[in-house]
Amino acid sequence: MVDGHAICEACGGEIALATPDRWQHGKGRPRAPITLAALRKLPTYEAFRARFPWAASVSEAAWRDGVRQLERYEAALRAAARRGSVSPGENPYLALFGVLTAPEASPLLDLAERRRELASLFSWAVPSDEALELLARHGPLVECGAGMGYWSALLQARGVDAIAYDLRPPGGKQRNAFHRHARKPWTRIERGSSVSAARRHRERALLLCWPPYDDDAASYKALRAYRGETVIHIGERGEGATGSVRFHRELELNWTLVEEVELPHWPRLRDTVSVYRRNPQRQPHALRDRCFECKRFIPTGAIGRCDACFERSPAALVLRAGKHRVEYPQAVVDAMPAALRKAFELSPSRIR
Repeated sequence: MVDGHAICEACGGEIALATPDRWQHGKGRPRAPITLAALRKLPTYEAFRARFPWAASVSEAAWRDGVRQLERYEAALRAAARRGSVSPGENPYLALFGVLTAPEASPLLDLAERRRELASLFSWAVPSDEALELLARHGPLVECGAGMGYWSALLQARGVDAIAYDLRPPGGKQRNAFHRHARKPWTRIERGSSVSAARRHRERALLLCWPPYDDDAASYKALRAYRGETVIHIGERGEGATGSVRFHRELELNWTLVEEVELPHWPRLRDTVSVYRRNPQRQPHALRDRCFECKRFIPTGAIGRCDACFERSPAALVLRAGKHRVEYPQAVVDAMPAALRKAFELSPSRIR
């Protein structure tokens, strides 16, 4: 796989499934998400296999059962989206998540696509009763970067004093890239940055649910602005998918983990609710990222060499990976299979 597509092991060119059993050169149709609307346009099993060749392992019986499961799921999703609020004891997100991850769940439910639509409607983390009970013990709370406000709404339904802020509350004039569902949030969301909200509410425990990993302002800067004693992070501990590198270093250095609950989580994720108490004495950050060649400091979270070293002595092959460069010296390039080397050389991610 290069740039998200398969390559031919002989020539390095892009290839795609033409049928469930045959590859062909050239760009294939982008992998379309499985939706009920798409399946209803496919009257036969053969039409399904032709439209979704990557799902070739699904038998005809499993296809029929999967369509029925998806119909039940979509009906439950529409019912949840029509709700204006949640009542005590209700958690429609957890109920829908349970349908998708049950042992008998069909692969046609397409967990990756379902996760995106549920996160847009509810939250990027799935609340559980145990997690909500833990949060309730640490109220009152201020949730920063609250998105749809689903966690705060569930807490409020339990009688917990929780207020929610977001820089761009969903449903407003400004587009929220993380929550694109057309409905309004589950509770009132105050407009404000995480930094300003955290600074304003030192009397409340600070709640951060799935802050982006590449945004210091949503996690590290909010934590540094906060003057209270308790911070609760919902997401992956350590340098995972949530919270910036600097945020996790600050937690490790100046905060102590006192409670933790594992959450229901999607495949390949390891979400937890982690409660931290501020240490009595703040320690300065001693760990600094350095260029491995010249040893000068580079931005926190950066990898590899600094710009000066790269410009002075470019690597034989360089690819862009998000905000980072991936450099391959000549010896590594020479050892690559010819097809892989050619695919990398033709990649739109290549830095020339």
